[in-house]
Amino acid sequence: MTRLRTHRESHVFSRIGWLRAAVLGANDGIVSTSSLIVGVAASEASRTSVLIAGAAALVAGAMSMAAGEYVSVSSQSDTEKADVARERSELLLQPEAELRELAEIYQRRGVAPETAEAVARQMMARDPLAAHARDELGISEASTARPLQAAFTSALTFTAGAAAPLLAVALAPSRILIAAVALVSLACLVLLGMLGARAGRAPLAPSVVRVTFWGALAMAVTAGVGHLFGTAVG
Repeated sequence: MTRLRTHRESHVFSRIGWLRAAVLGANDGIVSTSSLIVGVAASEASRTSVLIAGAAALVAGAMSMAAGEYVSVSSQSDTEKADVARERSELLLQPEAELRELAEIYQRRGVAPETAEAVARQMMARDPLAAHARDELGISEASTARPLQAAFTSALTFTAGAAAPLLAVALAPSRILIAAVALVSLACLVLLGMLGARAGRAPLAPSVVRVTFWGALAMAVTAGVGHLFGTAVG
């Protein structure tokens, strides 16, 4: 008796929209807020001033991320819709030319001319607009722009990322405040790199090294600027 085996594949490409926004938001929340806090603290400002600066950075950054992502992804969505509308018009006015175009796309991908034309006819008979959107324009359900999803994800993850260094300011003794913020932030960046790599099923080490290196560099630079500014003012 023949046993049928189902070959199941699991891909994560459909996550790319929200995953990109989530990693960007969390990374920006950690790096920008911790860098600001370290810079202000290095200028010998009081804990209250550092907390106020950090809280303001959290709120302003979350709103900025949400607005920026929404505008950016909306522009992408508008472009996609305009391309699809043009394609719809071309399908109505020049169906045979669009059929040949689709067949040529399949030929360039290695399909024999006769087979490519047969496949193109089948795809055009089923859903011509979807076929051209996917194979000519590279637009699919998995990759289409979602402005609200990107905006909400970025704002939420920015807030979560920014909360960590801000909490360190509130709890750490004043004498080790900068060190505590730096260590907490770097630990969060390591965790973010691990989670991002795990969610995207990507190699772990490059993701972790990338986020921690740039985060550490940003904090070091702002700490130096804050120290110089505090010395100059003093």
